[in-house]
Amino acid sequence: MSPANGPFLIWVTLATLALLLILILAVKLHAFLSLLLCSMTMGLAAGMAPEKVLKSIQAGFGDALGFIAVVLGLGAMIGRFLEYSGGGRALADWLLDKFGKERAAWAMLVAAFLVGLPIFFEVGFIILVPLVWSLTRETKRSLLFYGLPMAAALTMTHSLVPPHPAPAAASQLMGGDLSKTIIYGVLMSIPMSVISGMIYGQWIARRIDIPVPLMAATHSNHESAENAPSVPVVILLLVLPVLLVFGATLASMRAIPFKGVAVFLGHPYTALAVTTLVAIYFFGIRRGLNRDKALKMATDSLMPVGTLMCIIGGGGALKQVIVDSGVGPYMGHQLMTSAISPLIVVWALALLMRLAQGSATVAIITAAGIAAPLVKGIPGYSPDELILALCVGGSACSQVSDSGFWMVSQYFGLNVTQCLKTWSSMKAIASVVGLLLVLAAHALLR
Repeated sequence: MSPANGPFLIWVTLATLALLLILILAVKLHAFLSLLLCSMTMGLAAGMAPEKVLKSIQAGFGDALGFIAVVLGLGAMIGRFLEYSGGGRALADWLLDKFGKERAAWAMLVAAFLVGLPIFFEVGFIILVPLVWSLTRETKRSLLFYGLPMAAALTMTHSLVPPHPAPAAASQLMGGDLSKTIIYGVLMSIPMSVISGMIYGQWIARRIDIPVPLMAATHSNHESAENAPSVPVVILLLVLPVLLVFGATLASMRAIPFKGVAVFLGHPYTALAVTTLVAIYFFGIRRGLNRDKALKMATDSLMPVGTLMCIIGGGGALKQVIVDSGVGPYMGHQLMTSAISPLIVVWALALLMRLAQGSATVAIITAAGIAAPLVKGIPGYSPDELILALCVGGSACSQVSDSGFWMVSQYFGLNVTQCLKTWSSMKAIASVVGLLLVLAAHALLR
């Protein structure tokens, strides 16, 4: 591609993104089909031969899913068996007992953080929100005092830590190391959750008094901790994949005995497969499930993942078309010579996608597909820090087009204005904190 064609291709890319938003928001077309159609439109408008456009889409789709499909499938199984066992609720009850009522907000944050590692935000929220209601009744505090720390930890891990779909897909699309994405995502989630959930959450709780919502009186929590697995087993399972990945990272830096075994066990495939087998046995078979029921539960857990995989594949297809059209390398060169940090660029791109269509998962995956060819190979910036910046950008700005916004509003008993002042503000604060952390780490380690 000659430099003269660069501005034209940039306009084609911007027009494609505008079309993508129109298809998703106005036409109400599914994100997967919208991404596929925009990939075709982008390629043809950029002057690519029709057969090359289709080959790019096929290559991009396969490349995006070639690694991540296994991670998403195993992660879904782990989460389903933990949910079934009642282990999440048992862990939260145990932490509340250990922390005491005066530090119950911290107990909720820690419990949500651990539960949120393998479980989707919505599932973890339903598991833990009855404890928030109970604490609010007993202490007469604002529900936000306990609710925001819980929600903050769940949403941070959902947006930053694989095997959750968004960070896992971003790592794959942008050429990151999934093991590093897991470790860095965990480390980033901690200060983001504390600052937004605990510090801001308790500050706003003193200013907005939210009682227990009416729905809490009629809501029955079917999960029982009576037959749940022991708390040490729950904690071990929740941190096992992270420990295996971390062990492999350490082993790869030193010549130690059984280094090959440690590295093998720490690969995301192996770490999650081992954890899945542990979950099936301790959270399923040991609790009375026969093999047929355990098989059905594992199969059922994969059904919601199908939609996400299609969206991830669509993001990969659009990424590949951007690369093959020539606009990716051109814009990458422009970024390299620009005074704006690529970290801010990818953060802002993901934030705009989140504002436009609501879902953090779709926003992060779509932004990763767009950003990958633009920032690839920029000197001085590793894929891992770009992935973190993008994920924290996509985690911001939960508003009325986000299903999570309405879930929090309903279960916390908030009106729209209150939800914007509390939940949405908390998410915005966490995103800015995350960006500042990434920028600071980049400045210190460069």
